[in-house]
Amino acid sequence: MATRIQCVIAASALGLVLASGVTAARAQGASPWQGDSRAAMRLIGASTRPGDGADVLRAGVEIRLQPGWKTYWRYPGDSGVPPRFDFAGSENVKSVSVLWPAPQRFLDGAGGASIGYGQDVILPLRVVAQRAGPVTLRLKLDYAVCEKLCVPVDARAELALSRKKTSQEAALAAAEGRVPRAAGVGKGSPLAVRNVRREANRIFVDVAGNMPVDLFAEGPSPDWALPLPQPVAGAPGGVQRFSFALEGLPAGVKPDGAVLKLTAVSGNEAIEVPAHLD
Repeated sequence: MATRIQCVIAASALGLVLASGVTAARAQGASPWQGDSRAAMRLIGASTRPGDGADVLRAGVEIRLQPGWKTYWRYPGDSGVPPRFDFAGSENVKSVSVLWPAPQRFLDGAGGASIGYGQDVILPLRVVAQRAGPVTLRLKLDYAVCEKLCVPVDARAELALSRKKTSQEAALAAAEGRVPRAAGVGKGSPLAVRNVRREANRIFVDVAGNMPVDLFAEGPSPDWALPLPQPVAGAPGGVQRFSFALEGLPAGVKPDGAVLKLTAVSGNEAIEVPAHLD
């Protein structure tokens, strides 16, 4: 049964809290950095896009990492801690959706692997306003940054979203472009999930791409802890085959009828594909 190994927390890092110094909301496009020499976080904002509607605003959570440090994706893999977002203190905000740029795989040297980001990253946000008028985004973010040991971070940021152009337009647009696009099994080119099949308690996935590919698998809810897909032999030319066991399911849950989420990454391309376990 696959298990999730929690990060080893350095004793010297306990109590690292980066919640101080939050100033009044700013409308120039970015909140002040909150962090230290290892990592820092801030909120950024950009203009609304035509067609999104006046009630949908664009923002982002920017995490700055020192060389050698990493942070984690929404599903951290065998080890790590996913970020936790709390926007409850925001003003005139109906909902906030977090978008996730394509991650990478990190081997831990002990046979396990984690999933995340090894360089600075912006997580785009889609903010839906409650009504017309000013919007202030307030975030409490719990995340972890890791080098040889992992450090828990509690950071806060506040930003007034103006709906107008800011100095963060290009950075946020680039991050949005790295979010995997939706696709179906057998659809897309050159990156595509060509085939998904189940043999007893194991899943096989064929992925095509012009460059080396990687694959990540998630269950229908965060309490699924699926193993990371591993490359296996037997794929036809131009296709990489991956396999993983249907392990790490919540107690009492059967996989039949579940919909897995497959994320395939190849170079600067990434797709997200639903896979039905019929």
